[in-house]
Amino acid sequence: MKAADLRSKSAQELEKELLKQLEVQFKQNMQKATGQLGQTHLLKQGKREIARIKTALREMAGKQS
Repeated sequence: MKAADLRSKSAQELEKELLKQLEVQFKQNMQKATGQLGQTHLLKQGKREIARIKTALREMAGKQS
């Protein structure tokens, strides 16, 4: 998801998306540890997605104060 798309969402939607991405990342890390993850590039993509969401949340928090 692009940063512009994230900025258009509400804080609650972003928090839900963040939880979903963290869950996916956890599952992928477990698959990697057990040798079942074939597409290791997904780990890096997931980390970047989480960072984008957290950045959008911080920007929202900065605008409110």
